Amino acid sequence: MNDTTRSADRAPAPERQAQLPPPRTKPPAGDTAAASVAAKPVKQRDAFFDNAKYLAIVLVAMGHAWAPLGGDSRAAAALYITVYTFHMPAFIVISGYFSRSFDASPERIRRLVTGIAVPYVLFEVAYTFFKRWADDDPAYPISLLDPWYLTWFLIALFVWRLTTPLWKVVRWPLPLALAIAALASVSPDIGDDLDLQRVLQFLPFFVLGLLLKPEHFQLVRRPEVRLLAVPVFAAGLAVAYWAAPRMNAAWFYRRDSAQELAAPGWTGAVMTLALFGCSVILVACFFAWVPRRKMWFTALGAGTLYGYLLHGFLAKGSRFWDWYGPDWIHQPLGEITVTLVAAAVITVLCTPPVQRIFRFAMEPKMEWAFKRDAADIVRAR
Repeated sequence: MNDTTRSADRAPAPERQAQLPPPRTKPPAGDTAAASVAAKPVKQRDAFFDNAKYLAIVLVAMGHAWAPLGGDSRAAAALYITVYTFHMPAFIVISGYFSRSFDASPERIRRLVTGIAVPYVLFEVAYTFFKRWADDDPAYPISLLDPWYLTWFLIALFVWRLTTPLWKVVRWPLPLALAIAALASVSPDIGDDLDLQRVLQFLPFFVLGLLLKPEHFQLVRRPEVRLLAVPVFAAGLAVAYWAAPRMNAAWFYRRDSAQELAAPGWTGAVMTLALFGCSVILVACFFAWVPRRKMWFTALGAGTLYGYLLHGFLAKGSRFWDWYGPDWIHQPLGEITVTLVAAAVITVLCTPPVQRIFRFAMEPKMEWAFKRDAADIVRAR
């Protein structure tokens, strides 16, 4: 998710059956609402996943804030590379995990359209007009086939989720997804339409999420794994510090083929497998450190997509309006300030008041656009 490219959920326990059904009686008028509520099971959210989504989106915002600072400090560049190795993969793994129930039913398709496709169109248009105004580029075109900046994730999630039934029936889904990603990394002719390079190169993380089960997350949350994650993450930082002046950070964005990065074609497949392994290890370390209990920020996990899309206006505006111009920002105190500001801004953008304001764009009901099937009519009655 680099700044220069145009191109992270929605039955009560069965009761013992009586030998003879009780007579059907109409509840008193005052008890109708209570009976209705009691009849509908309340699905509890898992605090662990909400915490993970919030912390991942904070790292995304920090990464965007660090991008203009990477050339000033090798240590900052190493931290940037490390975070980019796992923050979006973690978000995509969670997205895959919560897409396991997608079955292409009419209800799922409606939610896919209203929750992914419509926000993609609205924000792609909004970003375009923002760039025309903020960057003084009135001729910048609207293109729904060429995602600009952050909207690539929405179109990728739309495609990945549509293919979920396929990954449920193939024999070796993860090796197949890795093979597709490797082939994409050596195919410079794919082009920018729908940002397919990213869609295909990040695909293995989504498929991995589809394959995970609750016990896998229980495994990485064990105390010994949490302790082991400390030296592993430290080793990752050391490798990133070594690689920072030697490696093109664009490998981590997965928006280009190997040839477009001025590397031999065969390196695309090698880097695909190597980066996947590194990302999975650091994602496991990240999950190991995510709190399992309810925290002050747990409720913000439900609004991460709001924060993700909305912070893009500020992230791009900071470049258009030269907020990084002052020299003090490129000093250690300035870098710390930028980091804290990014975390604070993304936190505010995930809050319920912001969600209520922008729900019309992010979660439109659009009942007028869809037919009501027989099951819906029966349930309504």
